[in-house]
Amino acid sequence: MKKRKSAYPVFVIVVFALFMLLHQTDKLMIGSLVVPISSTFGLNDQTWGFINSGAMIVATILYPIWGYLYDRYARAKLLALASFIWGATTWLSSIVKTYPAFLATRASTGIDDSSYPGLYSLVGDYFGPKMRGKVYGILNLTSPIGYLVGMVLALMVSPSLDGKIFGLEGWRSIFLITGSLGILMAIVIFFGIKEVPRGKAEPEFESMEEVKQFRFNWKEVWEALKKRTMWFVFLQGFAGVIPWTVITAFFFKYLMRERMYDNMSVLMTMAPVILILAAGYFVGGALGDWLFKRTPKGRILVSSAGVILGAIFLFFALNTPVTDPTRFFILMCFTAIFMPFSSPNVLATIFDITSPEVRSTTQAAEYFIENSGAALAPAIAGTLSVFLASIVGPFASLQYTLLIMCITAWVLCFFLYIGALFFVDRDVKSLRDLMAARAAAQGKSG
Repeated sequence: MKKRKSAYPVFVIVVFALFMLLHQTDKLMIGSLVVPISSTFGLNDQTWGFINSGAMIVATILYPIWGYLYDRYARAKLLALASFIWGATTWLSSIVKTYPAFLATRASTGIDDSSYPGLYSLVGDYFGPKMRGKVYGILNLTSPIGYLVGMVLALMVSPSLDGKIFGLEGWRSIFLITGSLGILMAIVIFFGIKEVPRGKAEPEFESMEEVKQFRFNWKEVWEALKKRTMWFVFLQGFAGVIPWTVITAFFFKYLMRERMYDNMSVLMTMAPVILILAAGYFVGGALGDWLFKRTPKGRILVSSAGVILGAIFLFFALNTPVTDPTRFFILMCFTAIFMPFSSPNVLATIFDITSPEVRSTTQAAEYFIENSGAALAPAIAGTLSVFLASIVGPFASLQYTLLIMCITAWVLCFFLYIGALFFVDRDVKSLRDLMAARAAAQGKSG
């Protein structure tokens, strides 16, 4: 008789999706608040870029620490702690009065930004390899939807809150609200999410009532890091996250300053684009799962197609005349569908080639390398924009900055994915052989 599947994993996904949605809203909303925050502190492109880089530098430094802790201790409880830190640091950034203090408090929000490896590791122990791409795609929907929600809060809600909450400016009031939601989610995760044995969802253990707890060890970390596929994943991560960071920090300003959009035009243009972007995460994850069932190269093939097609459509979009907003909108929609293809597939690929007890650490290492490329990207982009303004003028500098940094990075990613194709079959097989050996050994001992 077949065992009934529990609905609890669905509850876990709902809670984590809500956590990520609210967290991404808080994290990404700052890009849409560029005008009021810049007005409050008197910022230019360069000083604004420093604010966006600060949190990423902190997150980069802390990724290895969070990853190690997640592989050693209860992931759910650590996630609750991360959510509490999110709420507390956001509160702090809402009340400071000077630019240096705001720079420091926004940088401190990076502490919890590096907590995601534990979340993905825990989810990977609820859902097996054949479903992970779709599940990670669903979770990654929260990033663009959070950006959209943040945009609505920044453009529509924030101005209406000026002076209404403790006499604070609207943008400060919004941060107080999102910080409070972080504290609330900490309570929900602490009491509502259960830990599960590492490796429980691997296909080799499906028929087993109980799965032995695999303990973290440095030998397995080293074995994971030695795999050639991981090298290419790491290198593409370094380059691939740069466009996302620069777009998040400067695209809103580009639309308003160089394409002369007002708040409503930005919202009407970007809302559909972001919804299409959100769909791209799930479509990319589902395509990766579908192709992975046919070849271990499947996820890498989907990822490589996503980055090169995203680069092509973004190039044509940014070179569309300001007088043709319809063509710009259509090209941005095409860019949006392909841009996120690689995100759920990179996550699933890491889990396809690393053993369960070191997945948080190896994923944290990947994020560390990603953020090493991205942490300075807003500051570099802001400086480049200021420099280009002296050459092409202030009403084209962000266009050229976005073109240079985004297209270059994505083309490089495409070639790195091609390199990974030569090694991924062997590395996937290596993990499956290891899991089969462990299942056989546990079956004998049981």
